[in-house]
Amino acid sequence: MFETPLSLFQDDYIPYPRIEEVLERGRPYPQVILPQFGGYWIEDPEAPPPSSLHCSGAEVEDGGIRETEGSAPGDYGYHLEEINEAARAYRKHFLGREHLNFFCSVSSLGNLLLSVRHEEEKEHEYLHVIIRSRLKSIYHRLSLAELPDIPSVPELAKLVCDEAASLRFSPVLYPKASQLIVNYDEHEVNNTFKFGVVYQRFGQVSEEELFTNNQESPAFSEFLQLLGETVELQDFKGFRGGLDVSHGQTGSHSIYTVYRGQEVMFHVSTKLPFTEGDAQQLQRKRHIGNDIVAVVFQEEATPFVPDMIASNFLHAFILVQAEETHSDSPTYRVSVTAREDVPPFGPPLPNPAVFRKGPEFRQFLLTKLINAELASYKSERFARLEERTRSALLDGLLDELHRRSQCMLGLGSGMEEEGRGENGHAHGGLLESIKVSLKVTSALLSQTSQFDRLTLCWKPVQEFNV
Repeated sequence: MFETPLSLFQDDYIPYPRIEEVLERGRPYPQVILPQFGGYWIEDPEAPPPSSLHCSGAEVEDGGIRETEGSAPGDYGYHLEEINEAARAYRKHFLGREHLNFFCSVSSLGNLLLSVRHEEEKEHEYLHVIIRSRLKSIYHRLSLAELPDIPSVPELAKLVCDEAASLRFSPVLYPKASQLIVNYDEHEVNNTFKFGVVYQRFGQVSEEELFTNNQESPAFSEFLQLLGETVELQDFKGFRGGLDVSHGQTGSHSIYTVYRGQEVMFHVSTKLPFTEGDAQQLQRKRHIGNDIVAVVFQEEATPFVPDMIASNFLHAFILVQAEETHSDSPTYRVSVTAREDVPPFGPPLPNPAVFRKGPEFRQFLLTKLINAELASYKSERFARLEERTRSALLDGLLDELHRRSQCMLGLGSGMEEEGRGENGHAHGGLLESIKVSLKVTSALLSQTSQFDRLTLCWKPVQEFNV
């Protein structure tokens, strides 16, 4: 389904044609071509999709797909992919119910945090178990019918994770531990997204040309209204995606929508400030270059090359080319390209990959954009960053749980003054979780490259923006 170039040294194989060579051959032009030395794949609508992308009817939670609240009229069966079922398991199966938490500070996997809950359902008994490490969180529902007795905590850890063997766990004794734990688990859960939208006119083949477009054609304006509604940024109360809503420094209007409970803000190149004399248009690139996924709207057939926009963040592009623009119901041809370490994401392109303007195309496009970002998190660069972030947050969480457990036993020195409110009581819940997150993130900043510092700063801001 996906055309993936071999990862070879540049001197070891014949490079792909340059865009100038493609243009010299004349029409018809492809929507997208690979960079000269590869590094990206292009989705092939003629190839059968991977089995992981076959999904119709009800969404299956165990398969990594989010469960919907029932099929509403006008639902075309496009499903949002779940980045990690375990991230939502604690709130769904543990929070507000009797359960136990245990931690282990000495293991080859680093710090571990385990939660276990007993459940009886229709004369059957189960154990819900979550084990968290710096690499990942794992959730399982174990049937006690298959076990001779309720396992010990070290045995449970081994059942759920083979690497967690012969370990010694300590109980968490802090009564408000659940709020700290759910905040840690849900640091991966993201209900806000920001996507770039770039306008490519006929013949434009460079970043500078793309970012100097100021006028929106009727076809482009019509497409933007398909994506969402035009909102005034001044005093805007929804998710702002890093745009200025107080002083007008990022333009006066943008495109915003809410799709299946996800807030989406679009960074539209033509609506971001234009700076006379700035060939690079850094005000525009500052936002779009820091997005992970972008839509490229093509007025006419001109090939797009994914490395045309220099960015460490951009990992996937959805190309939309307008056709039949003078009819009452225009059509759009779609292509998809992403970095070679981004796994496939749905929904798969139909064959031919042409959509008529309407609610089905909108659902397809928004679903594809969100799934593209979730898939990009699994790329090598973001996966490495996520491991470091998880490890730092987990270390901070376990330090906090251990300290509070010691205080509950009368073995600690009491609450630190910085954690107290004006009335002498300690702040708990989300505020405390944010403090722990920012503390470990700040410690991590001094050890990371410039790219990683940007990413670490960006993610907490996105999560805790209000």
